[in-house]
Amino acid sequence: MKNLLSYTVVSLLVSGLMLGIYHYSGLGVKEVYVQNSQDRIDTGLIKNTYNVTTAFSDASKNTPANFRQAAEIAMPAVVHIKSVQSIQQLDPFYDLFGMRPRKRNSRQQVSTGSGVIISSNGYIVTNNHVIKGADNLTVTLHDNRTYEATVIGTDPTTDLGLIKIEAEGLNTVDLMNSDEVVVGEWVLAVGNPFSLASTATAGIVSAIGRDLDIIQGDMTIESFIQTDAAVNPGNSGGALVNLEGKLIGINTAIASPTGAYAGYAFAVPSNIVKKVVADLKEFGNVQRAFLGITYSDALNGELAKKLDIDLTEGVLLNGIAKDGGAYKAGLKKGDVVVSIDGIKVKNDAKMLELIGRNRPGDVIQITVYRNKKYKTFEVQLTDKYGKTTLGPAERNTTLDELGLRLEDLDENQLYRLGLERGVMISSLFAGKLKQETELKEGFIITKINDQAVSSSEEVIQLLNDTKGKVSLVGTYPGYRNFYEYTFER
Repeated sequence: MKNLLSYTVVSLLVSGLMLGIYHYSGLGVKEVYVQNSQDRIDTGLIKNTYNVTTAFSDASKNTPANFRQAAEIAMPAVVHIKSVQSIQQLDPFYDLFGMRPRKRNSRQQVSTGSGVIISSNGYIVTNNHVIKGADNLTVTLHDNRTYEATVIGTDPTTDLGLIKIEAEGLNTVDLMNSDEVVVGEWVLAVGNPFSLASTATAGIVSAIGRDLDIIQGDMTIESFIQTDAAVNPGNSGGALVNLEGKLIGINTAIASPTGAYAGYAFAVPSNIVKKVVADLKEFGNVQRAFLGITYSDALNGELAKKLDIDLTEGVLLNGIAKDGGAYKAGLKKGDVVVSIDGIKVKNDAKMLELIGRNRPGDVIQITVYRNKKYKTFEVQLTDKYGKTTLGPAERNTTLDELGLRLEDLDENQLYRLGLERGVMISSLFAGKLKQETELKEGFIITKINDQAVSSSEEVIQLLNDTKGKVSLVGTYPGYRNFYEYTFER
């Protein structure tokens, strides 16, 4: 027992001696600065320390104190949109036997979404799917004022739409250059999820240039900004802003197994929004530019090895159209597109985004990788018919009276539909067709009063020349039978 006590006393004395030496030698001491005081706590022991003041300062730049500034700017500029649509369904019994569908009672469908005010005199950008097919649109502002809205134009290929209310002096948000958005930066999503007005949620940019294949149809552009800010049904068309309150995207979709937020939300980049809005305001439709190419999937390590090239990012061209700008500029099959106008092209989604920001007639700089060298070409973009001219959407009193917009179909589209000719009704709004027929958006007109039609010009001419009974015969994508709709003019 005495031996044990002796050992304990000796151990305590040795431990105390070692602690004293450690303390007075300065080992393990770190210099500390208090940022909230001008007085430095001086330990008198400055040995191999880094500048703690600088370290704390740099960290504070990357750590947001709060999101108040972004919310104060963005929330008054985000609106609630109520869409009312009359729904008339085709009867599957009549479709099965190829018979003319009978008249059925319509019902009203009410849906809601969000929009962002981009000009003080009432222009509002939203998603196409928020306003598609609406007979009536009601916009409620942040301060609860309500207005009836009119549709200026829509672009199904980017799922964007532009509407307008008659108001002045409205709060707006500025659009920033979405090319400057980086993964990891803080963002705020503002909208009206589940009709809960003026809701803000925070997160970070999770990825850029996402292609989800969720927008239906040909010639779509998907290059989404992905975020983990909570976005739910009703947020569609709302704002995604940075900490300065500048718009970096329009919230459009979520990826979820349940239909509710599951950590993945996607927004159309602001640079695409700028171009689409400008076109819709000036022309009424989007002036879509084409390069005149076909391409494979984005490069990866396996494909690069197969092709014996030193790149793993870019887009491989596997076809060049002879009437397109790429052919005239000298691009060739096998070229790998690596940048457009100095902006890196990692995949086909980014390439389509960069091309889609331009109009027919614009000239862009394309850098390709060919024979282990980089070459840059000036390429003049065209429309899908190889032309460089611009023009407004075909609008006249007849189309406005009927409440429709038309879209010409090219040979490839007709081939996939199994048709020799036809003109698609790309959008329907309040008008005679909705009031007197059960015709639905997407209907492809093949005949008017037994006369075949191949272009929107022919459709417009026949409608203008016809008084009395009008018969529209055609079909729907995915349907095998033909339908006839009649109305009086």
